[in-house]
Amino acid sequence: MTKSTAKVCTNGILLAGNWKMNFGKKETLQFLEALRIAPQLNAQMRLYIPFLSLESARNFSEVNSLPLQIGAQNISGEKSGAFTGEVSASMLQEIGIEHALVGHSERRQFFGETNESVLKRTVGALTQGMEVLVCIGETLTERNADQTEAILSTQLKLLLADTVCKEAFGKKLHVAYEPVWAIGTGVTASPEQAETAHSFIRAQMTEKLGYSIANATRILYGGSVTPANFKELLACPNIDGGLVGGASLKIESWTQLWNLIEA
Repeated sequence: MTKSTAKVCTNGILLAGNWKMNFGKKETLQFLEALRIAPQLNAQMRLYIPFLSLESARNFSEVNSLPLQIGAQNISGEKSGAFTGEVSASMLQEIGIEHALVGHSERRQFFGETNESVLKRTVGALTQGMEVLVCIGETLTERNADQTEAILSTQLKLLLADTVCKEAFGKKLHVAYEPVWAIGTGVTASPEQAETAHSFIRAQMTEKLGYSIANATRILYGGSVTPANFKELLACPNIDGGLVGGASLKIESWTQLWNLIEA
């Protein structure tokens, strides 16, 4: 595949980190203190962190003018009510959080999230003014069975058919492609594999939403992203940044990833 830095997406690069169930308030603030060295780039940086650290991180980032957005790792599709353990958009917005991750493969695998529940959470968040990054991706078994495109199409279908989502794509709704077989395994999809999947996702959006909306929608790659592979992945025209797991927990690797965007 010919590499190109000419991006399809008109919304620019996003480097997003997913801390999963790591770092309490103390470790979060230590990380952000070290992040002061990060230069201002023509891109966006975002960290999806545990609920209990959100307010402290958001306040620290704002006070210290960090080039950083703070987001939640999940969000309820409901406004309020008898939904034990859930967190609503209004609760997040009250502490200044406007971004949420929805449908991560670990939520699907370990906590029973389905395409239908992912849609409900996404629509609920968008309706209440949040910006959503929704995750899709196939397992190793599905890839080996040549079902990647079928799985991605199925995961996208409800989102592309929903009126709220259709209005939000490219503005308040973006996508992360996460090959499940590459998450936390140290195995990364090759640039060719990743670009093929991203191109397919964009083609699905183009068919349903038109070129301008599809091309305004960021499609991030997530799956064992490291400083060693990020530059090559980022060179692919349909890869608009990364959703980073383990490498987002170390200030050295995180700042290396950030610096690679304009290197």
